[in-house]
Amino acid sequence: MRSRDMKRGVVLSSVALTALVGLGVLMRSPPALAQARDAAPAAPTPIPGLSRQPSAAAAQALLDPNDTVLLLLDHQSGLFQTVKDVPLPELRANTVVLAKIAELAKVPILTTASEPNGTNGPLMPELAQAAPSAKYIPRKGEVSAWDNADFVNAVKATGRKTLIMAGVWTSVCVAFPALQAKADGYKVYAVMDASGDMSEMASQTTLARMTQAGIVPVTTNVVLCELQRTWNRPDAARWGALYNELVPNYRAVAESYQRAQEAAKKPQK
Repeated sequence: MRSRDMKRGVVLSSVALTALVGLGVLMRSPPALAQARDAAPAAPTPIPGLSRQPSAAAAQALLDPNDTVLLLLDHQSGLFQTVKDVPLPELRANTVVLAKIAELAKVPILTTASEPNGTNGPLMPELAQAAPSAKYIPRKGEVSAWDNADFVNAVKATGRKTLIMAGVWTSVCVAFPALQAKADGYKVYAVMDASGDMSEMASQTTLARMTQAGIVPVTTNVVLCELQRTWNRPDAARWGALYNELVPNYRAVAESYQRAQEAAKKPQK
């Protein structure tokens, strides 16, 4: 009996040892290795015209047009009448240029309105001309665009994970979906000068709330520069035209430079 018990003990010990070894193999198995590999930054898409391509880490620091979607939220005529924190002509001009930037950079554009037939009014008409490729997503009264299934599905359909948002009001139409999208794993940028609110206090309070949540505040000019990245590109003149439209003072610089160049080419008398 004692001999059989000893043999049984040896067999059980061998089984336990085999199980431990197997567990160790599972812990080092391809799924674990794949998970570690997935955590590493993917190789960035090369950017034409640069003399040095950014590293995978540096590529994450600036906007990538290949991973970006522009969301224009509730730029409605009725809401415009309540905006007090930014001059209305500037807000409209910045929004139009923002849409043109996305068109030039081939970034998908989604527009939406909560209830365009109500007092908030229709979307600003300039957007249709500035962004002919934009896809309009009607909502069913949801205050936050991120609570509308069609809108979120349209974002998901792009396959992109970086969202640039602008809208009216900043504290609601921008902040609500921005906070929700950030929580759902998206990288979110809020374009502050293409968004408007009822007061400076509302805008500043919202800015603090969003930045605490990890949302990145930017201006239209920042989006323009980050998506352009270089003047060494065949469409440089079209990007220059956007600077002229966005910044009137820059347009004056360009006009004076062009006139000086023309004068320098004239034969001296």
